[in-house]
Order: sequence, then structure tokens, then C-alpha cells
Amino acid sequence: MESLADLAQLVRRRNTVDREIGTILGRPVHAGHFGEYIAAAIFGIDLHPSAVHKGSDGYFTDGPLAGKSVNIKYYTRGAGLLDMVANVDSTVHPDYYLVLTGPKSAAISSKGTHALWNVCFVYLFSSGELLAEVAKRPVGIGIATSVRKHLWEAAEIYPERRNPALPLRLSPEQFAALSLFSPAAG
Repeated sequence: MESLADLAQLVRRRNTVDREIGTILGRPVHAGHFGEYIAAAIFGIDLHPSAVHKGSDGYFTDGPLAGKSVNIKYYTRGAGLLDMVANVDSTVHPDYYLVLTGPKSAAISSKGTHALWNVCFVYLFSSGELLAEVAKRPVGIGIATSVRKHLWEAAEIYPERRNPALPLRLSPEQFAALSLFSPAAG
């Protein structure tokens, strides 16, 4: 019973913090809402008013991607999996997937691990190019779509920009803002 009492006390503290975070996000405290808020603030994305908009979370408002739709994903660990729009109707797919992740890890059991809210990597995928690459393999497109390692590496824009052909280059201010959520920052 002592561990239950300790857990209850920690949950009360967490609820206080979650209320404060929820006030900032303007939405309930879920990892997805956290990622969308961070991405919108850093990358100039106008989020749809509804969190359940079909196919995308919003649109880039400036820079080389202005007007392009984006589906934002946030994962506490980078395990090589991406939740993609499963509909084959091309009008439902976003122009881009912007993926923020915590540290890289194998897709293993979560037992004994922690799901800390950090941003260690950011990836930008062109939806059309990614769909074409994934279609070359016999994998389903949808929740937890397996994306090969070389595609993740080619899409990385933070902490390193590995592909000079990517249309998005981080400004020093964007890099510094992302670094605030690095495990090293705390």
C-alpha cells in the first residue's frame, strides 16, 4: 500500500504540471499535442482548429514550404516506425510529414524504459516520395509503418541536416528552440 500512496502523491504533482502544460498547449496533455505545438511554434505551422482533421495537422505559413500541408508526429523514442495516412486516395495525404523524436531505440518492449518528452531528432519527409519508397516493399501503410533506416537518415534536419536537397533549412533560432527540448538541456 505504501507504493500506492507514493504513486498517488506523484500523480497529484503530475496533474498540477499537466494542467499548466495543457494551458500552454491549449489542448489536453498528450504527446501528439505536445509535438504539434512545438512544431507549429518553431516551424511556422498554422494548425487546423480541430485535432482530428483528415490527413494533415496544418500548413506551413512561410519559407520554402509555405502553403504546403503537414502531418506532424511526435514519438518519445525513434524506433523507425511512422504512423502514416492509410487512405490510398492521394488527396488525403499531406505534402509532408514532420517527425520529432526522442532518442533512437529498437522497437522493443517498453518494460523497464522511460518515455521522456525530449526532442533529439527532427525529420522531414516528402509524402509522395516516402509513399513511393514504402510501396517498393511488401509493408502495409498505416499505423506503425516500417520506414527503412536510410530514409530516416536522408530526412534528418535536426540535429544534422544530412540531405542538402531537403527544402527546409533550420535557422539558428529554430535550432536553439529545438535544443531547449534536448536531454542535455535539462
